[in-house]
Amino acid sequence: MSFDLHRPASVTEAIDLAQRFAPTARYVAGGTDTVIQINRKKIDPVHLIDVACLPGMNEITETADAFTLGALTRYRAIETHPAFRVNLRALQEAASVVGGHQVRNIATIGGNIVNASPAADFVPPLLALDASVDMAGPNGQRSSPLRNFIVGPRKTALLPAEIVTNIRFAKLPARSATAFLKEGRRRAMEISVVCVAACLTLEGSTSRCASVRLAIGAASPKAFRPEQAESYLLGQSASKEKFAEAGRLAAEASSPISDVRASAGYRRGLVAVMVERALETCLQRIREQDQ
Repeated sequence: MSFDLHRPASVTEAIDLAQRFAPTARYVAGGTDTVIQINRKKIDPVHLIDVACLPGMNEITETADAFTLGALTRYRAIETHPAFRVNLRALQEAASVVGGHQVRNIATIGGNIVNASPAADFVPPLLALDASVDMAGPNGQRSSPLRNFIVGPRKTALLPAEIVTNIRFAKLPARSATAFLKEGRRRAMEISVVCVAACLTLEGSTSRCASVRLAIGAASPKAFRPEQAESYLLGQSASKEKFAEAGRLAAEASSPISDVRASAGYRRGLVAVMVERALETCLQRIREQDQ
C-alpha cells in the first residue's frame, strides 16, 4: 500500500488537489472505510487528500427551525449531543452502534454517507428526517435530498472532485418522536442484518398520524423509504394493528438479498416486525412527552 498524502487547509484547496490528481485521488477523513477498502484491494488510490481537519466542518449547528451537521462530525459527538435527546433519539441510537468506541471517535458522518453502503446504520435516521446533503466542487456549491444522493451500492451523485460539506434537516414539530432499531448477528460492532428508522408526528391532541417517515437499511440495494407504508398511516389512528400493517407493506417494498448473515426471507420478516416496533417506540415516546 503506497500513496501520497495531502493535507489541504481549506475546502477550495482540497477540490483543487482532487482535480489536479484525478482520477487517482480520493478524499479521506476518519478513514475507517477507506483503509478497509484499500486493504481488500477494492480501491488503489495514488493520492489521498486528508480533509479531517478542514475548518468549520465538524460542527453541529442549530437555528430556529433546522440542524446542520458538518460532514466531519464524529459519531461520538452525535451520540452525546444534548439537543438530540428528546425527539431526535434515532440519531443517537444509530450513532451508538456504529463500530466500537474507537471507531466512533474518528469516523465521520460524511464519510459513512459517501461510502453508500446499503447497510450503513446512520443513513436510515437521516432519511427518516428527510435530510439534504450539501456539496462543494469545481462548479460551486449545490444541494441534494439524501434519498437522491445515494443512487446504489457504493454509488452516489457526487461529481468528480466534489466533497460533501454538510447534512441538513428540519426540526420536528410538537408531538413528534423518532426511533432506530438494528438487528445483527451479535450485539456490538456488527454489520446490520436489517436496520429501521421511524419518525412519527401525531395530529394536534389526537392519536391520528399527521406525518410518518420510515427508512430501511440492509434490505434493498440502498436504504429506502417505503412510501406506501407511510401513506397508509397518514390520517390513521396510531395503533398496534395499523403499525403491523405498515410493517407488512414495508416488507413487501423491500428487496433483500441472501448472504452469510441472513436469508432474503428472514430479512423481509425482520422488516415487518422492526417497522412495527419502531413505530410503537415513537408512539410511546410521544406519550411520555405529553405527560
